[in-house]
Amino acid sequence: MNHVESDFDRDRAPSRNTTQLAAAAVLLAIPVVGLLWVDTYAKAEPTLAGFPFFIWYQFLWVFLCSACTWGAFHLVQIARPRAPRSKATKGKGGRR
Repeated sequence: MNHVESDFDRDRAPSRNTTQLAAAAVLLAIPVVGLLWVDTYAKAEPTLAGFPFFIWYQFLWVFLCSACTWGAFHLVQIARPRAPRSKATKGKGGRR
């Protein structure tokens, strides 16, 4: 039996908060919708520092997408907490 099988508890399902997981899915969908809905930004005006709207709009989504992904990651971490490692498996070596 390897370490994965010994750490797996078949009697206990991982705790899930479906509301937080749904919120994480929405956060991940926001950039997809925002960038695939081309009609909203396929224009040159208004300009910002000489750049047309469609360029700075897409550049803005680089930061917005990072923020949405970070928020979704933390929501998933809260919704699915990791089980604490037992003392028996801490000193066994190997990477996880």
